[in-house]
Amino acid sequence: MSPSTMSAATPSIAPTLAPVLLIAGLASGQGKTTVVAALATALRRAGHRVRVFKSGPDFIDPMVLARASGQPVFNLDDRMVGLPESRQRVAQAAAEADVVLIEGVMGLYDGPPSAADLARGLDVPVAVVIDAGAMAQTFGALVHGLAHYPAGRSGEAPPLRLIGAIANRVGSAGHAQMLAESLNPPADPTLAELTAAATDTAPRLLGWLPKAAQAIPERHLGLASDATAEIDAALDALAASLDPALLQALLDLPRWQPPAAAAPAPAAPPALLAGRTVAVARDAAFRFLYPANLEALQALGAQLAFFSPLADEAIPEGADALWLPGGYPELYAAELAAAARWTASVQAFAQAGYPIWAECGGMMALADTLVPTEGPPHAMAGLLPGRATLQNRVAGLGVQTLSLPGLPADTPALRGHTFHYATLASPLAPEVHAQRLRGGEGEAVWRRAGLRCSFFHAYFPSSPVATAALFSPEVGA
Repeated sequence: MSPSTMSAATPSIAPTLAPVLLIAGLASGQGKTTVVAALATALRRAGHRVRVFKSGPDFIDPMVLARASGQPVFNLDDRMVGLPESRQRVAQAAAEADVVLIEGVMGLYDGPPSAADLARGLDVPVAVVIDAGAMAQTFGALVHGLAHYPAGRSGEAPPLRLIGAIANRVGSAGHAQMLAESLNPPADPTLAELTAAATDTAPRLLGWLPKAAQAIPERHLGLASDATAEIDAALDALAASLDPALLQALLDLPRWQPPAAAAPAPAAPPALLAGRTVAVARDAAFRFLYPANLEALQALGAQLAFFSPLADEAIPEGADALWLPGGYPELYAAELAAAARWTASVQAFAQAGYPIWAECGGMMALADTLVPTEGPPHAMAGLLPGRATLQNRVAGLGVQTLSLPGLPADTPALRGHTFHYATLASPLAPEVHAQRLRGGEGEAVWRRAGLRCSFFHAYFPSSPVATAALFSPEVGA
């Protein structure tokens, strides 16, 4: 359900809403996705309705979390998505589910946008995941430090409600007991009054996962359709290894009460793409699709037709526009180079002047040449003059905004993000550049006839009119 259709369904009676918990991490690599996926799987296996969200821009973790929860996983944050839409989506999920989980991003306070910012904006409690495999009492020091970290650099942000911790890679039940004891308030008689007052609100150990717990398959593998059995087996094993007390702690959480500042849902956008069919590439090479983007196109009136360039499928008959999302075309460069039917169809589609929007990996597949980090270069579709080259260091990262030329001045900019390891060398001059949130020039957007392409991943709900302009030459004409 898109934000534009949620106003009638957005609940106003807080007691009917499910508990909502944001699960953050001490840092990246602590096991947030593992813990959230295990919890979602265990809850679903027990017959509970669970919805999961992902904090910040991310495509890959939501694929695993969707498999675990059995439901699409939408992104939330206070910059790319925005707090109004984030609150509406959580409210809708909390009205339909028994438990709502939100996976954080990086470390709890890392950002912006940070998991802490989102938790404050949604007014939800937080649990922090810590890899405790090589620690004991220091666990308590870390948790209490996170709980009492300054609210914000300006001192104006509301306090964070860190209710507890989830320990990952725990060696034994005895190890878990040591971790739990490290969170107890100090037994100092001079602090007796403070200790008594803090007992009810102090963070506690909510539960743990053992060190021998099954690992989720590698991120690249998780994109492959033939990896679903392996992923499901890992999720089942993780769910079985969970501390049962952790599941009960989730079910016992207070029901969520939305912030009083929650804004009404926006009106449905005009059907600017009514009667148009947008072909969407979707396979192991092109999998970076926000569910909210698909909803946004449908809310604009478009029909969606999915196909697989990797399977050498042509663009579907009757398509009026093409969306090539990001992914990992470099992993399948040889297969794409040999996909003659796909190549001929996209070349003919561009020659006919149909609009094409290609993002990041989708753009790389339309360049003259794709050069992986290992192996020989591969000829791609040749619609974009230039050479896409993979490298081992990040070439672009962060939330950006994009204002398309030719649209009315009051058209909201598209919000989105960039995260890539590739560069593009092209003789074609950019049509426009995205803008970084902190100022300065962001990703280039190249245009050649009906083709527009960029390393920028657009979040379509942020600007329905600009989105429609990507797929219809009539919008903004």
